[in-house]
This record gives sequence, C-alpha cells and structure tokens, in this order.
Amino acid sequence: MRLKKFIASMFHTAAPVSITEKIISAIAAFLGIFLTGILSSSLGHSAVPLMMASMGASSVLLFAAPHSPMAQPWSFVGGHLISALIGVTCFKFVPSPFVAAAMAVALAIFAMHFLNCLHPPGGATALAMVISGQEIHMLGYGAVLSPVGLNVIALLVIALIVNNVFPGRRYPLLSPGAPKEKQLPSPSLTFGRVALSKEDIESAVKEMNAFIDVSEADLEQIYSRASLHNMRRQMGEVYCRDIMVRDVATAEFGEDLETVWETMRRRKLKGLPVIDRARRVVGVITIVDFLKRADAHQAHPRFFERLRGFIRRTPGMTANKPEAVGQIMSSPAITAPEDTHIVSLIPLFSEHHIHHVPIVDRERRLVGMVTQTDLTVALYRYWAAMP
Repeated sequence: MRLKKFIASMFHTAAPVSITEKIISAIAAFLGIFLTGILSSSLGHSAVPLMMASMGASSVLLFAAPHSPMAQPWSFVGGHLISALIGVTCFKFVPSPFVAAAMAVALAIFAMHFLNCLHPPGGATALAMVISGQEIHMLGYGAVLSPVGLNVIALLVIALIVNNVFPGRRYPLLSPGAPKEKQLPSPSLTFGRVALSKEDIESAVKEMNAFIDVSEADLEQIYSRASLHNMRRQMGEVYCRDIMVRDVATAEFGEDLETVWETMRRRKLKGLPVIDRARRVVGVITIVDFLKRADAHQAHPRFFERLRGFIRRTPGMTANKPEAVGQIMSSPAITAPEDTHIVSLIPLFSEHHIHHVPIVDRERRLVGMVTQTDLTVALYRYWAAMP
C-alpha cells in the first residue's frame, strides 16, 4: 500500500484547464518563439539556438502559466538578464568550465531569489553563457543585450499582447495595492465562519480556467493556515501556559510497566510524558503502547490475559518481554513551548493523531500538559465570545 501511494505521489494532478485555453497557450508560444527566431537570425550567430532553448522554457511560463509569479515581467526580464550577466562573469574569471557552469547556475539562483525575480529558465541562460560556442564567448558582456536582451524583448511583447487579448487572461498580474476591475467580497466578512471543502477549491479553480502554479492540496493548506492565523489574531494572546495543566503525572525512562499502568488506571489517564532526571521530555507512553505490545505477547486466546501478563513484572533476572517504560514509549515526543499560541496546537493534534501535548520551557523541561479537552474548552470560550 505504501509503494502504491509513493508511486501515485509522483504523478501530479494539474489544475483543470479547458481545451481552448490549451490551444491559446500553444498558439501564443508559437508566435513568441517564431518572432524570437527572426530577431535572432538577424544577428548571424551560429550559437543563437542555445539562447532560444532557454526562451522556449520561458514560453511555457509566459503562455501556459501567465498567472504564475515566476512568469511576471520582472521575474522574466530580470531573471534572464541577471543570469546572463552572472554566466558571462563566471566564464571570464573561473578557469574550470565545470566549476564555472556550476557557479553560474548557483549564483543565478541566489541572485534571482535575492532580487525577487525567480525565473527557472534563467538558470539555463546562465549555463548557456558558459558552455555556448566561441561566437557567443567573443561577445562577452555584449551577449547580455544581444542576443539575450532581444530574445527577452520579443517574448515579453508577445506575452503582453496575447495574454491581454483573450478573455480570462491578464498579464501582468495586478499588485495587491493596484485597483481591481472586480473586487470579490472577503469570505470572512460576508459569510462569517466558512469551512471550504476540496470540491469548493476545485470548482473555483475550474471557473478561473487558467493554469495555477499550485496544487489543490497546497491551496487547502494555505487556506487552513490562513484561517489559523486569522483565528489567532482575533483571539488575542492566549498561550499554552494559560490553559495547560501544571500538576502532571509523569513516568521515568527506567520505571517498570506495572507501576506506570497502575498510575494511569488510578488517575484515569490516557498517557504520560516520559522524563529524564532533569525533567526533560524524552518520550510519551500511552494506553495504545501497552495494547500494541500486549497483543503480540504470548499466544493466549484472551486479550485481557495477554495484557495482564505483559504488564506484570517478570520474576527472576531475565525476561522475554519489555519491562521498562523506555522500551515501549513513543519517541521522540511531540512537545510545544509554553509560549506557543494555543491555535498552533490544532494542527499538532490533527496531523499527528495525538490526544495530549507536553508543554516545555526553553530548556525543554516539562512544565505542563495540554489535552484535546483543554484546547476544546479554550476554543469554545473564544467562539462563544464572538458576536
């Protein structure tokens, strides 16, 4: 089953795009590369096809994913020109071609990140400046303007025209501060507390009829995290130390199973944090840890008899089963600092399927515990106080 999931994860499901949109993308790419070829041929350089290769990669972003941040004008222009400049510099000053090629791509990525113009084909442009033929090398820094600059101008002009002629496309994207033709109402203001499903997100993507450079799963995660940040902002400063239980029963690494089981039974606890002598949390032991090990212990047909036999101490000096807490506990333990906002505990509980989180100080010493019940009560008070 794991292998099947691993293989399935390699095939990403693209956002639904209509056949018309796909045809427009292909036609636009044809026009862009055709014009680039005409301009490049006028230069008379035999190494020009190397430059057109990176422009072909850019056309995928410009015409098939024009809404991607990596396809915006500054990303496209800055990414290619800066990468070309770095590539020429590396070729001139780094003797080894392999080291020069590696440095050109690495520095291009860093510069594009730093200058906020990340454009993947820029890496190909930087590499082309190092490994291309003698004619491009003879141009030196002039190659940044021609042929790279001319190729960039040609594709940018076509992108500005095509992506604004056809309905549903807009290029470049408006910045958050720019006026918008149609401002959609904020869901938090109009609809109050809204829970979006996967189907809602997929329907919205279909209505946009454009390739979105993010998966539905990423959109769901973004929405979930944004909702948590919104809840945190509205709740104010409510930290784990404000709701945690301070009188926490604990177990030590070498403590025997029977003693710990009796403590959990007497105090009606589902789990205990396991600590060392400095009260640092080294693990967590739960009822599930006992049940899983007891189920595999001996061949007795009655489960409770197996559980009882597993918990009891083995007489003598040798044992054929775990005897100490440290042998069956779950480690490493999932903990949270005491100054963590309680909203941040929600994904901890849901993603790790746990029922309690040990709370630690800066030295990772145990100071308390927050259970799902504690968190539910705190969140209920928040929702009840909202108008």
